[in-house]
Amino acid sequence: MTAETRDLAALIADVPDFPKVGVSFKDITPLLSSPEAFQACVDALVAASPTDIDVVCGMEARGFIFGAPVALAMGASFVPVRKSGKLPRDTVETTYDLEYGTQTLAIHSDAIKEGDRVLIVDDVLATGGTVAATADLVRRLGGSLVAVSVVMELAYLEPREVLGRHRIDDVTALVTYSE
Repeated sequence: MTAETRDLAALIADVPDFPKVGVSFKDITPLLSSPEAFQACVDALVAASPTDIDVVCGMEARGFIFGAPVALAMGASFVPVRKSGKLPRDTVETTYDLEYGTQTLAIHSDAIKEGDRVLIVDDVLATGGTVAATADLVRRLGGSLVAVSVVMELAYLEPREVLGRHRIDDVTALVTYSE
C-alpha cells in the first residue's frame, strides 16, 4: 500500500454492525469531508485508469460521487446507472441477485454508443454483483468495457471470482481490505 492509499484508508471509517449485526460498513464520508483527500482520491482513480476512455459509468449512488469527477478529469462523458424507475427516458435494464433478494439497474438506451470505450467507477467492490450487472448493460448497448476502478475492494468477499465469470479482468482498487 502506498503512502497515498494509506492516507485514504485512514479516512474510511469502519462502522460495526451496520446496516445489520455482523457487517462492518466502510463509511467514506470522512474522506469526502476533506477536499484534499477527495481530490487525491479522484486523481488516484484517474491515474489508475486507462486514458483512452469515452464514457465513465457510475452506479447509484456513491458511484456518482466518484464517477462524475473522474469523467470530467478524463474528458469523458458520465453515464449514471440507476435503480429501475429512476431514469426518465427509454432504458435498458438488468436484474441481478443480492445476498437477500434482487436488484434491477437501468441505463438510458442511448447513453452508450457502439464501440464506446467504457470505464466503470464505484466507491466499493464488495460481492461484484453491481459491477457485473453494469458491465452487462454496457455490453448490451455495444460498449466495450475497458476497466473498472474503485476506491476500495472488500477482497475477503471474493468479488474478483464473480467478475472473472463475467469476463471482467482489468480491475483496480485504491484500497483493499483482505478481512
